[in-house]
Amino acid sequence: MNHALYDAALVRISELFNSDATGHDVHHTLRVYRMAMRLAEAEDADRELVGLAAMLHDADDPKLFGPENGLRNARAFMAEHHVPAAKIETVCTIIGEVSFSKNGSNRPSTIEGKVVQDADRLDAIGAIGIARTFAFGGNRGRAIHDPKDAEGTSIAHFHEKLLKLKDLMNTDEAKRIAEARHRFMEEFLQEFEEEWNGII
Repeated sequence: MNHALYDAALVRISELFNSDATGHDVHHTLRVYRMAMRLAEAEDADRELVGLAAMLHDADDPKLFGPENGLRNARAFMAEHHVPAAKIETVCTIIGEVSFSKNGSNRPSTIEGKVVQDADRLDAIGAIGIARTFAFGGNRGRAIHDPKDAEGTSIAHFHEKLLKLKDLMNTDEAKRIAEARHRFMEEFLQEFEEEWNGII
């Protein structure tokens, strides 16, 4: 991914997420991009495809833009910057396979898709993942925790999704990184429960 295209993507993403308070801000995109490029090098994946998909992976997130948006923002950006039509379709396929909610535990069809999915999932766990969970929950009016009715709370989200991600990583390097981040979340949840119950 050349510098001009990266810079243009950064500007577009900054415009789309300039007031985001859900944890899907431009900093999330940049972390995913950096991790995806690291994983791409380890896996010898196509760096241009990975870079474009990583930078644009949330540009049409249905949680933020609605399901009817399709991949309108990503397609428009790439067309505007003269990305070849075949490459646009490949990048859109990668983006479409990233989502946990849409793709569940299914594996992306290409190594590039696996790399971007891993990078996005790694940003959902560990210390950053904890912070993003509570940012998203606060933005959506979710309770932090309710032992009598846990469904829909921020703490429940760890058990519903985040603690499952370690075993859904595709690449060896992502699996290694996920182990440490997963342990950190487990330690956090143990500490949280003990503090909540007045044990410590």
